[in-house]
Amino acid sequence: MAGADLSVILPRVVIVSRRSVRKNKFVDFVGEYHLDLIVGYGAVPVIVPRVSGVHMLLDSFEPIHGVLLCEGEDIDPSLYDAELSDLSPDELEDIRQLHASDTAIDKEKDTIELRLAKLCLERNIPYLGICRGSQVLNVACGGTLYQDIGKELSAKLPEDQRVSHIDYDNYDGHRHAVRVVEDENAPLRRWFEGSLEEGKMEILVNSYHHQGVKRLAQRFVPMAFSGDGLVEAFYDPDAYNPDEGKFIMGLQFHPERMRQPDSDEFDYPGCPSAYQVTYCDCEFTVYKW
Repeated sequence: MAGADLSVILPRVVIVSRRSVRKNKFVDFVGEYHLDLIVGYGAVPVIVPRVSGVHMLLDSFEPIHGVLLCEGEDIDPSLYDAELSDLSPDELEDIRQLHASDTAIDKEKDTIELRLAKLCLERNIPYLGICRGSQVLNVACGGTLYQDIGKELSAKLPEDQRVSHIDYDNYDGHRHAVRVVEDENAPLRRWFEGSLEEGKMEILVNSYHHQGVKRLAQRFVPMAFSGDGLVEAFYDPDAYNPDEGKFIMGLQFHPERMRQPDSDEFDYPGCPSAYQVTYCDCEFTVYKW
């Protein structure tokens, strides 16, 4: 392999950055847990900056062998049927105050990520959506979101059925149970099969979100639910081909951050499976995240 062009040989996984402010200037960043796992499994992370106009330049990032969309602000509610929401102006203001870091809409990031999601759907490019990325995928396919789980879902449930989906006082340590659907073909079931207790089908996941899937797009099948009925994971069975490393899926939780306190040890052996990359030496390279 000496002298070979590794940028051609290795699979390229596209990630869109998130914008923040440092020293009174905008900076773009991607969490290193994502980058470490992608590089560790033999792929090249290609970061698409969240800057104005970049959505017109996505062809320049070809070849794209996979897309990982992860954290970010709330998706612009005008992109789904939020006009049907019964939230009052006062309730919307409460949401903005409580989740100030997430409710500042970033329309440029929305445009970039929706275009990438639709590109993956058109070409059957492997797509992993984590947290916001799963919501982008659902919206791209015509699904809808809860603008706020607490006010639109939890408030309508009995106390014993409510689930806390975010805990600012125990941000990385917070966990809640999800029930894994008994679908032997689903990737999530395969990844965590060794950790599922017989007859229980539950794992504990982290949770950093106040929005979530309301109506799942028709092409997707749920892989896991939280106790309040919220879809926590889904995939497209028609696009799933594990032998060729093909899949399109969304996870509401963050498997890359499901680690033991003060340790890099994962909560479950299946946590990094979504990032695993393999390729075979044939006419074209086959990738499996």
